[in-house]
Amino acid sequence: MSGRARVFIACSLDGFIAGPGDDLSWLPPPPVDADGKPVSDFGYAAFMAEVGALLMGRNTYEVVAGFGGEWPYGAKPVLVATTRPLAPVSPTVRAVTGDAATLLAAAREAAGDRDVYVDGGVLIRQLLAAGLIDEMIVSIIPIVLGAGAPLFAGLPERCALECLRAEHLPGGLVQVTYRPVSRA
Repeated sequence: MSGRARVFIACSLDGFIAGPGDDLSWLPPPPVDADGKPVSDFGYAAFMAEVGALLMGRNTYEVVAGFGGEWPYGAKPVLVATTRPLAPVSPTVRAVTGDAATLLAAAREAAGDRDVYVDGGVLIRQLLAAGLIDEMIVSIIPIVLGAGAPLFAGLPERCALECLRAEHLPGGLVQVTYRPVSRA
């Protein structure tokens, strides 16, 4: 049995996942206690514990690779959707090509029976339009950017969503879990 195709992403109130020039400085750091220890990761660790592989858009990969330091996904396979040559920053990274269904099939094979983490605005829209996303966890950050990389703008059709859960998080964030139910 293959796992679900899931999204875990933050966006501004006006729907951007990055500001102009891939600016992420508006993302809040995790809240800390009086000793400076994180008190919440907004559910990210629990989400990643269910993930067997990541399917990532090329631009998202370039941004993450540019952070430097230790590769944040450890030994999990990371499949990067791209048609251009790729210089992997980790032996766990490889390029994949094809339509949405082909990309997801490759990621599901790499994930085994675990979930696939789909990341990157263009890729999320492609899989959502193809009816291939099973769940989206969207953390809405209380900021209006006005411009940047959109999360949903550009979908070719409407997509109806069912709200499974909404939770208020520290720092004024609202995390909403949706399941796509149909094209509206």
